[in-house]
Amino acid sequence: MPYPSLLGAMAITLWTLLAAGSQAPAAVLPASLRAHVQEARFDIVTSVRGLPLGVRDGLQTLFRSDRLDIAEPGAAFRATDVVLDPKLPTRRLVLAACSIDHCVVYYERGGIAHTWQVAIFHWAPDETRFAWGGSAPGGLRSIDEVRKAVLSGAIRASSSW
Repeated sequence: MPYPSLLGAMAITLWTLLAAGSQAPAAVLPASLRAHVQEARFDIVTSVRGLPLGVRDGLQTLFRSDRLDIAEPGAAFRATDVVLDPKLPTRRLVLAACSIDHCVVYYERGGIAHTWQVAIFHWAPDETRFAWGGSAPGGLRSIDEVRKAVLSGAIRASSSW
C-alpha cells in the first residue's frame, strides 16, 4: 500500500510550502540607510515628547490616527484586545534614538496579536518622512539591540503599524 506514505509525503510538502509562504518577508534595508544606521551616533530619546515634532507627526500619519496614539515607556496601554479603558493608546514607546537626521522608534502594539515594531524616519526641521520599518522581535532592551536587529534582517515587512 504505497498510497498512505505518498499522501503523507504530499501533506508534509504542502504544509511546508504553506508555512514558508505565510511568513512575512524580511524588510529590505536600503544600503544608504544601512550605512547610516550602522555608523551614526544615535542619542537616546526617553519620551514621546522628546521626539522631534516631525517624527511625532510622522508616527501619527503612520498609525492613520487623528491623534498620536502611543503611550510613554512603561505607561499603561491597551496591550490586549480586551478594552478596559478605551482612552488608553494602542501602542507604547519602548525605545527611541535620534541621530542628526534620522530617528529610530521601537514600540509595541497591543491587540489580539501583541507585536513590536521599528520605524525609522528621516527628519529635518522642514521635512520628515518615513524611511523604513517593520515587525521586530519583542524584548529588545537597548537601542544597540534594536540596531543589531535592523542590520541583521530580523525585522519583517509589516502592514500593521
